[in-house]
Amino acid sequence: MNGMGKGFKVKTISQTLLSPKRERERDHFLRMLGKEERKKAFVENGSVFLEKLIASCNSRSIPIRSFSIEELLKATNNFDPHLLFREDGSYQWYNGSLECRLISVKKYRKIGYAKERDFPFTDMVTCAKMCAHKNVLKLIGCCLETPSPVLVYESAENGTLSDRIFASKPQARPMPWQFKLKVAREIAHAIAYLHTAFSKPIIHRDIKPQNIFFDQHGIPKLSDFSISVAIPEGEFEVEDDILGAYGFLCPRYAVTGVVTEKSDVYSFGSLLLEVVTGKTLTDLYETTSGFTNLEDYIRTNIVKKILESAIQAGEGEAGLEQQLQASLQLALICRDENPEFRPTMIDVTKELRRIERSIP
Repeated sequence: MNGMGKGFKVKTISQTLLSPKRERERDHFLRMLGKEERKKAFVENGSVFLEKLIASCNSRSIPIRSFSIEELLKATNNFDPHLLFREDGSYQWYNGSLECRLISVKKYRKIGYAKERDFPFTDMVTCAKMCAHKNVLKLIGCCLETPSPVLVYESAENGTLSDRIFASKPQARPMPWQFKLKVAREIAHAIAYLHTAFSKPIIHRDIKPQNIFFDQHGIPKLSDFSISVAIPEGEFEVEDDILGAYGFLCPRYAVTGVVTEKSDVYSFGSLLLEVVTGKTLTDLYETTSGFTNLEDYIRTNIVKKILESAIQAGEGEAGLEQQLQASLQLALICRDENPEFRPTMIDVTKELRRIERSIP
């Protein structure tokens, strides 16, 4: 499977009889939610979702299935903690099984402030628009009966890019160099699609290894569009709240709140840097002592170590060093402090394809 090895074992017991304890938890959850509360939530969430969907999809029909909370409780064994596979500040991810199909369920936490209320709706609408792209985690449907919508996706059972590229993590599995390039190129293409396929370019704003999942076939899937923002037609930028992850946040955006396509390019450059080096940005910055800048450190130390590891793994083809240097150069250009010097994501995709093909 493209060097990914076998997938993680997915623990799902939704098709077996619930234990008395789990039945009590389910009944308590449903009582707390209440029939009238569920109706009210469905009407409120449904109207917000429909309004956003109509406004963004230009009258195109995009099928999204509606699930009841009972169906999702059964699918996740009442959101069993043992099926929880990832947590973020705003949501939790659960593995599940529905109609003999493995799924991933994204459950948003209680809304903390007004801006957060839009997160699940923005996530749904953008995912729905991106459903045609093979490198985007596919949205199957949602449940609107809860205070904050619960989203249902195709299975993300094979973990995240972050799980694989950092050797310090216990679940890390080596990724062959050519497969790293393939993953980077496919995610770059998905971002380029976001920027160019619609009349209003969509900026992801949260591109990082933790938001890239792998399916059972080892195909990388971009996810989490909850803080994405669309640039108005005819414009090149939009001003918005400053949101995103440290190290992946474009410096200009972090200071001004102005979002452009080049904001995502900077984030992708940070992602590519982590993919190529196998180190987090934090680790890279902490180990640059004695070097004038990050680029000096990477070229002096990191490339040599990567080459040694590749040779030990039997990947020491002629031209590998050139591919490494070219990939690092691309990552650094994407992270240039001046947005005007950064390439577009289309150009990034083309360059990664060129680098990929430089070794037959």
